[in-house]
Amino acid sequence: MPTLKSFAQEIIWTHEVSEITAGDIAFYLGCEQIVPPALLALNRHNLVVHASDLPKGKGWSPLTWRILDGDNEIPVVLFEAAEKVDDGPIYLREKIVFQGTELIDEMRSELGRTTIALCNRFLMQYPAVVAHAEVQQGESTYYPRRTPEDSRLNPDLTIREQFRLMRVADNERYPCYFELGGSTFEVKVERRR
Repeated sequence: MPTLKSFAQEIIWTHEVSEITAGDIAFYLGCEQIVPPALLALNRHNLVVHASDLPKGKGWSPLTWRILDGDNEIPVVLFEAAEKVDDGPIYLREKIVFQGTELIDEMRSELGRTTIALCNRFLMQYPAVVAHAEVQQGESTYYPRRTPEDSRLNPDLTIREQFRLMRVADNERYPCYFELGGSTFEVKVERRR
């Protein structure tokens, strides 16, 4: 698989949308900031990878929400950023299939591999891929931003009943927890090696 460097004379890496510079193609990967139209205008193409079957599942943490919904087949799309969030035409689609026991770090790793593969496919097929763009069709649905409250376990339910939630909890940033007898307890889940 070719690397990004084989497609570009210059690559600029930034974590702040305010630092975006003019160019041909900008990839917004894991970007949690809304990019204003003036910055989108700096590049010919502004590409986003999103783990949902757009227009369904716009918004925050689509991979996590899909797992919580009981899905282990996760669609992933590469699309053009537009003024409205998660609303641009779709260039490429892929699917990740999980067994149902992967934890969040394993799922993120697989999503990362799929993201890189989609970006490379776009570059290898560019500019012809642009002509095959699909306009999003159908009703849009939206996922809300997750909060620490979303990692709350119910001490009266079984592990099996709550395993989906345990799979998507980040042990460092938002671990699972439950309250019992006036105290709060954290639960961290790791795969035994």
